Amino acid sequence: MPITKIAIEQEIIIMSTLAKWTINNYHQMIDAGILAQRKVELIAGDIVEMTPEKPLHRRVTVKLADYFRDKLRGRGIIFEAHPITLFDSEPEPDIIIAQLPLERYDHRHPYAEDIELLIEVSDTTLKYDLDTKQKIYALAKIKEYWIIDIHGPQLKIFQQPESNRYLTQFNFTQGMISPIAFPDIEIESNKIFGL
Repeated sequence: MPITKIAIEQEIIIMSTLAKWTINNYHQMIDAGILAQRKVELIAGDIVEMTPEKPLHRRVTVKLADYFRDKLRGRGIIFEAHPITLFDSEPEPDIIIAQLPLERYDHRHPYAEDIELLIEVSDTTLKYDLDTKQKIYALAKIKEYWIIDIHGPQLKIFQQPESNRYLTQFNFTQGMISPIAFPDIEIESNKIFGL
């Protein structure tokens, strides 16, 4: 397939092709081992090389995932950097909280309707997470999307997906936060930024 452009933005390389890849095409390439040595994800029909993870990004992701596991014991499954399957995308968000039981994902990745909360930790990818990722998550109707800007530090919360955007956005730097799906769970902002 001929490459029409290569764009470099915030250390993310996007290779746009004349034809978009489908989820089925992407899975066939994975099954055939074509992408075995590549760290990529499918975003809106494009195969995108993922940004290498820095230590601070890993630390925030691991500690926040552990915090959610402790708070939501028996109420949801926390996946870290694993694929989810959307209409024309298969991204690997930093954290998702998915519905139980775990066995429902034995033969498939979580779909949008399985996801209670999706979180991206932004180190060098803030613009990409605010633009491209927000659009695909809103189009998929993922109920709640959080971006943790670790350099802000700031938590951006997006709710009420409509078309390719979220109608509601909140920015937090301090205080208590509760996800829509778990209103009884209060999360201290210092558990997000001061991990």
